[in-house]
Amino acid sequence: MTRQTPLHAEHVAAGGKMVDFAGWSMPVNYGSQIEEHQAVRGGAGMFDVSHMTIIDVDGAGAEAYLRRLVANDVAKLKVNGALYGALLNERGGVLDDLIVYRLENGYRCVVNASTRDKVLGWFARHAAPDAQFAEQDLAMIAVQGPDAVAIASEVMGEALAEIKPFAALAAGDALIGRTGYTGEDGVEVMLPGDTAVTLWRRLAAAGVAPAGLGARDTLRLEAGLNLYGQDLDEDTSPLASNIGWTIAWEPVDRDFIGRAAIEPARGQNEEKLTGLLLQDKGVLRHGQVVTTPFGNGIITSGTFSPTMGSSIALARVPRAAKGDCQVDIRGKLKEARIVKPPFVRNGKILVE
Repeated sequence: MTRQTPLHAEHVAAGGKMVDFAGWSMPVNYGSQIEEHQAVRGGAGMFDVSHMTIIDVDGAGAEAYLRRLVANDVAKLKVNGALYGALLNERGGVLDDLIVYRLENGYRCVVNASTRDKVLGWFARHAAPDAQFAEQDLAMIAVQGPDAVAIASEVMGEALAEIKPFAALAAGDALIGRTGYTGEDGVEVMLPGDTAVTLWRRLAAAGVAPAGLGARDTLRLEAGLNLYGQDLDEDTSPLASNIGWTIAWEPVDRDFIGRAAIEPARGQNEEKLTGLLLQDKGVLRHGQVVTTPFGNGIITSGTFSPTMGSSIALARVPRAAKGDCQVDIRGKLKEARIVKPPFVRNGKILVE
C-alpha cells in the first residue's frame, strides 16, 4: 500500500501530480517543473521530504556504534553539528548516503526512503548492547533558495541565518538543519506531522512556492549532487562516486565497515564520477554510453538543465578521461565535454 506523508492533502489541494516514489505518494510537480525549478534558483521553494527515513541513535555507546557504521567520523561533531557520509558494506560498496546530526543526547540519521528497510536491517545486524536506535515518525520540509532563510526565519520566528551550514538548531519540537539538496541556501525542518501542515501553509502564504520531485532532481543534478540508486549503489566504491572526500581515514585505528575493502585503492581508483556537458542537440540520460580516448564510461544521471539551457549529466568514466568525449544517444554519437561538477551553485553557472 502506498504511504502518504502528513502533507498529502496539501499537495492534492495545490494541484500536485501525485506519483509513487519508493512506496510513497509524492508530487512530481504542481503544473510546471521548470517554474518550480526557477522559483528555487531565483527566490524560495519548498519540498515535502517527509518520505525520508529519520533514525535516532542514543545510549552510552552511540558514538562508537556510528563510528563503526559510517565512513565519515561522527566523533568530529559538536552538539547541533551535522555531517554528510556513507554507510558501506563489507565490499566497500555504498549501502546509502546520509546526514548525521549530533543532538544533545545522541544522534539523528537521515537516510533515503528507498533504502529504509535495508538500512534499518543493517543497523539491527550490527547492533551494539550499549546503543539503541529507533525510527522517528516525523515530517520534513526543505525550504530552499536565495530567499529561503529570510522567509523561513520570519515565518518560524527563529534567527535561522545564525545557523552555520551543516549545523542545526533545536527549536521546541523541531530540528532545523542548514542543509539541502539543491545547491542553494536553505533549511530542512524535521517536526511532527500536524505542526508540519501549519508550517507548510504559513510558508505558502509568505510566497514560498511548492516544488515537486521533478524540480528536486534537476536542481540536485545542476548542483552535482548524487542520487542513491543511480550515482551511488552497493556495487560501487565511494572513491568512484565523487564522495571520497567524506571518508575519514584518520585515526588509522578506526575500523569502519568497508575500510579494508577500499583502502588499498585509495588514490588510485580506476574510475571517477564527473560531469558532462552536451555540445550537440539532445538530452543526456541514465545508461547512455560515453566514449573517451581512455575507454568507455556510462551516464549515471542526466537531464536538461533549465538554468543552463543545455543538457548535463553525471557519468562514471576512466579516471584519466578529460576534455572532449562522445555520448551514444539513440544510436548516434553526440559531442560532449567532461567538466567538473557542480554545474550551478548559489544561482551561478560554474561551467561554460
